[in-house]
Amino acid sequence: MYNLVLLAARPPDWTHERFIDWWRGPHAELTRRLPGLRAWRHTDVESALEPRSEGWDGVSVLSFDTEDDLRKALDSKEWADAVAQVGDMRGKRIAVLGSELEMFRA
Repeated sequence: MYNLVLLAARPPDWTHERFIDWWRGPHAELTRRLPGLRAWRHTDVESALEPRSEGWDGVSVLSFDTEDDLRKALDSKEWADAVAQVGDMRGKRIAVLGSELEMFRA
């Protein structure tokens, strides 16, 4: 799998709950339409393990079969629609791309 990993924090005038509801609701409706999307996992960040990790609200991992499939999704109208919906929310995010290697499964 090839993943887009997004770590995001809410806009300063939103509550955590409002941001998660939006991310898993209206924004999810657009995200699910990405061409080639194979899996999507979302984590609602409830607490930080250490002080330097505070301030984040959620993590999304969007998985595609190949890097090419992910790049095609990023060039799609569906991606443009999702980005347009985010607009200028004034939150913050980290977005990284990379290949996945499963290290352990019970």
